[in-house]
Amino acid sequence: MDEMEEELKCPVCGSFYREPIILPCSHNICLACARNILVQTPEAESPQSSRASGSGVSDYDYLDLDKMSLYSEADSGYGSYGGFVSAPTTPCQKSPNGVRVFPPTVPQSAPQQHLLPHPASLPPIPRNSCITCPQCHRSLILDDRGLRGFPKNRVLEGVVDRYQQSKAAALKCQLCERSPKEATVMCEQCDVFYCDPCRMRCHPPRGPLAKHRLVPPAQGRISRRASPRKISTCTEHELENLSMYCVQCKMPVCYQCLEEGKHGTHEVKALGAMWKLHKGQLSHALNGLSDRATEAKEFLVQLRNMVQHIQENGVEFEACLVAQCDALIDALNRRKAQLLAQVNKEHEHKLKVVRDQISHCTVKLRQTTGLMEYCLEVIKENDPSGFLQISDALIRRVHMTESQWGKGTLTPRMTSDFDLTLDSGPLLQTIHQLDFMQMKVPAAPILQLEECCTQNNSATLSWKQPPLSTITVEGYILELDDGNGGPFREVYVGTETICTVDGLHFNSTYKSRVKAFNSSGVGQYSKTLIMQTSETGLPPCDIQAIGAVAWFTFDPASAHPDIVFSNDNLTVSCNSYDDRVVLGNTAFSRGVHYWEMTVDRYDNHPDPAFGISRGDVLKDVMLGKDDKAWAMYVDNNRSWFMHNNSHTNRTDGGISKGATIGVLLDFTRRILIFLINDEQQGPVAFEGLEGAYYPAISLNRNVQITLHTGLPIPDFYTPGEADPTSSVC
Repeated sequence: MDEMEEELKCPVCGSFYREPIILPCSHNICLACARNILVQTPEAESPQSSRASGSGVSDYDYLDLDKMSLYSEADSGYGSYGGFVSAPTTPCQKSPNGVRVFPPTVPQSAPQQHLLPHPASLPPIPRNSCITCPQCHRSLILDDRGLRGFPKNRVLEGVVDRYQQSKAAALKCQLCERSPKEATVMCEQCDVFYCDPCRMRCHPPRGPLAKHRLVPPAQGRISRRASPRKISTCTEHELENLSMYCVQCKMPVCYQCLEEGKHGTHEVKALGAMWKLHKGQLSHALNGLSDRATEAKEFLVQLRNMVQHIQENGVEFEACLVAQCDALIDALNRRKAQLLAQVNKEHEHKLKVVRDQISHCTVKLRQTTGLMEYCLEVIKENDPSGFLQISDALIRRVHMTESQWGKGTLTPRMTSDFDLTLDSGPLLQTIHQLDFMQMKVPAAPILQLEECCTQNNSATLSWKQPPLSTITVEGYILELDDGNGGPFREVYVGTETICTVDGLHFNSTYKSRVKAFNSSGVGQYSKTLIMQTSETGLPPCDIQAIGAVAWFTFDPASAHPDIVFSNDNLTVSCNSYDDRVVLGNTAFSRGVHYWEMTVDRYDNHPDPAFGISRGDVLKDVMLGKDDKAWAMYVDNNRSWFMHNNSHTNRTDGGISKGATIGVLLDFTRRILIFLINDEQQGPVAFEGLEGAYYPAISLNRNVQITLHTGLPIPDFYTPGEADPTSSVC
C-alpha cells in the first residue's frame, strides 16, 4: 500500500487528491488546483468554436491526443493540439513535487484552498481561460462550463478515501459517555460505531436488531463516505443518471445525451457491460504487469546477491592483491639478502688480499732492513782480508733482495673499488608497469545451434562467447570423438568461431565440444553437441523414407592442372592427350555408395578409367597405374580392371557417347563393382578394401564426363549378404 501513495497525490499541490477531475490527456488534478493554474487568454485567440470538454466528439477523442504538440521548454510557450487554440506564453513556477505549474489569474483565498463548500461560492472563472496539464504540458481552452466540463474521477477519490482510512487512527465509540473506547464494529443500518460493551448494551443481537449488518469500523467509515456517490449523474445533464457508454468518445453518457444527438450516431453499449469488459481488460493487463514486477523483484534479488558477491569478491581480491604484493616484497628482500651476501663476500675477499699483501711486504721489508743494517756494519770493518771473505756473498744477497722488490711487488693486488653494479632500472620499470591483467581463463563458449549442421560426411560448427563475458580470448579448441563413442580429439585450434570438419564417416554419430583459451589457461568446455552424418547405401525403400544420400562433385583443388571443369564441377574434360586424374571432393570409409558417370563426348576410341583412389594418387598417369588406385579402364570394345599397373579380368563390352558407367562401393563387404549401362561389368572388381577412398577418374582430351550423385544403389544388389558374389547378376 505504501508504494501506491505517489499515485494518489496531486502533481500540483503534492497532497492527496481532493475532488479530482480527469483532463482530456487522462491525467488527474484536484479541482481547487485546477482553478489555481488557470490562465486567461486574449479574446482574439479564443474562437467560440474551440471547446474544452463535453461539447463535441473531439472533446474526448483520446485517439487524437497524439496530434497534440508537447510543451516546449525551448520557446517557453504552450503547444496547441486537436482543435484547441494555443495559450499565451506565461512564466512558470515549480510545485512542491517538482512539476511545472502556472500562476493563477484569479485571486486565491489564503487559507484552506481545498475546502470548497459549494461551487456557487467560488469566484467565477473568467472567459477564455486556459489550463495546462502539469504533467504532460498539453494545454486547452475551457468552454462556458469551465472546470465543470471535466468529469470527476470518482474511482480515484474512493481509492484515496480507502487509503487514508487504512492510515487513519482508530475510530472511537459514539455511545461511550466518558473516555470513548475504540470502536470494534459499525452498524450499517444505525450508522453508529460501537465498542463491545456499548454494542451489547445498546445493540443486542436479538429482536429486530438481529437483522442489522455489523461491519469493521474502517469498512463502515468507507461505506458511509462512499454511499452518497453510488449514483453517478451526467456532467451535462445533472438530473440524468449515466446508463450507457460511448465507444467512440470513450466516456459514459446518459439517455438525454443520446436523444439530443451528440452521441446519437456513435456506437454505444451498456454501462455495466463495458464496466465488466474494461475491468477484465485491466485485470489482464495487470497480469502481464505482475509478471514483469515478479521478474523485476527476482532481478533485484539477483542484483542484491551480486552486491554481496562483489563485496565478498572485493575482500577476497584485495587479500589476494596484498598477498601478491607481500610475496613480491618477500622475494625482493630475499634477493636483497643474496646481493648483500655477495657484496660482503667481495668485501672480505678484498680485505684478505690486501691484508695478505701487507703481511708479506712487512716481513720482506723487515728482512731487507736487517740486511741493510748488517751490510752497513760490515762496511765499517777495517780488516781487508776479513771483508773480502764475505763481500762477494753480501753483494749477491743485496742484489737478490733488490730483485725481489722488482716490478709489481709494490703494486696493490686489489683495488679499493667494488666492481659490482646493481642494474635496478628494468625492475623499477617493471614495478611502474605493474598493473592488473587478465587473471581468469575464458568462460565456456556457447554453441550456436542454428548455424551448426551436417552435410554428407562434413560437419559445420559455430560458437560464440557468452554475451556478458569480458575476458580476453586468444583462441578456441574444437574437439570431436571418433563417431563411435571413442575419446575426443582436437580437430581445430585457432581464432575463428566457425569450423567445417570434412572427411567424417557416413552414417555416424559424432559428439563435439569447444573450449576457449588465453594466456591464463584453458577454459571450460561448452555443452556437448551430437551430430549425425548422412546415411547412404540403404535399400531404395529406406532411402525414400529418410531421404539421406551422399552428394558430391569433382574437386578442382586436387585435380591435375590440365583438367577443365564446368557445370558446377559436375562435368570434366581435359586439355592434354595424356591421361589426367581428377578426384571427388568427398571421401568414403563406411556404408554402401553408388554413383554414375555419363560419357558426353567420346572421340578416337580412348580408354578412360573409372574407380576409387587414395588422396595421394598420381595425377599424371592413367588411374590404376600405381598402388593408390583401383579402377576399370574401358574402350569401345572391352574393359580391364587395374591396380598397381596389374591388368585383370578382361571383359567384352565397351562404351560410346551417351554410355553410363556406374561405381558401387560397399564397405560392409569391402568390395568394388562396376556397371556399364545398368549391367554389371565383369565379376567383383576388388575385395578387401579398407580405409578412406575418393571417387576418381582419368581421361584425356578425347573424352568428356558428367558426374551423377545422390543415387540409390541398383535394384539387383542387396547389401550385407555373407557371400560378396551371391548378389551379383
